[in-house]
Amino acid sequence: MESSLVDKFGMTPFHILFSSSEPSEELLEALLYRFPYYVLGWKDANGKLAMDYLVTNWTGDNKILLQMTLQNWMLSRLTSWGATSWMEVMENRVHDML
Repeated sequence: MESSLVDKFGMTPFHILFSSSEPSEELLEALLYRFPYYVLGWKDANGKLAMDYLVTNWTGDNKILLQMTLQNWMLSRLTSWGATSWMEVMENRVHDML
């Protein structure tokens, strides 16, 4: 884990964003562009992923944030593996879930 990307509680910018009462779609988009997808898989000092905070603070407005995050975290990885057809199947499943 790159220490420059976490605070003293092990929280990444994604953890902090998803801990807020009204996380911003625009800020999430900027973070997803700036940081590699694997940062979303880092746990903080409490053993929680950033998405754990998003789900804990769930509102109907967070649906698009979850969609954007899953798109980046799961599907970007599949694309980098060259698994395009599998990626398309998973993308459809993510949209169906939400």
